[in-house]
Amino acid sequence: MYQILMKIDGMACSMCEAHVNDAIRNAIPQAKRVKSSHKTGDSSCIVEERPDTQALKKAIEETGYHVISVSVTPYEKKRFGIF
Repeated sequence: MYQILMKIDGMACSMCEAHVNDAIRNAIPQAKRVKSSHKTGDSSCIVEERPDTQALKKAIEETGYHVISVSVTPYEKKRFGIF
């Protein structure tokens, strides 16, 4: 699994967050936990397979927002330990 973290310029309200989230879901249908914040300019999601970041960036920028950076890091589910 991978976590995608993005810095996005141009989000001004919760509707902007929804537009970015929709663009992410359309570009990567299997994306989970898609979240965006207009206050911090961040978007993130979890995916099973390494994504095509150029296609993701293009999908977001087609909605009118500017992607400043995209980082993809390995992600492991946090599990509760049994003591």
